Amino acid sequence: MAEQNIQQNVTEFERNRAQLMGITNQKQQLQLQANALNAALSELKNSKEKKVYKAVGNILILSDAKKVEKEIGEQKESAEVRVKSLQKQEAALVDKLTKLKSLIERSGATGAGETGREKKAEGM
Repeated sequence: MAEQNIQQNVTEFERNRAQLMGITNQKQQLQLQANALNAALSELKNSKEKKVYKAVGNILILSDAKKVEKEIGEQKESAEVRVKSLQKQEAALVDKLTKLKSLIERSGATGAGETGREKKAEGM
């Protein structure tokens, strides 16, 4: 029975660890995207151009610089909000993994201790 609980905890630990890796990857990609958007915003603000080209699919379209600046600002804000959300998920998973790890370690130590006592009892 205890062995089954340990196995379930180990399985849950592995599943949560894989989920944490996925969330960490997503967060890193969004941070890179936010940095790229920030650089684009900075260039637009420093530019004196009234019209700029923006990529739409595989083509470039001439567009109003202020409109593009606003769009990029909204995209950056959205990416930053998603990063914060992923950071919260990441922290919750790390906390859960820490608890599961200590539970598994305690269960393993308790299970090993019982096994040792049972062997001593059998020897008598």
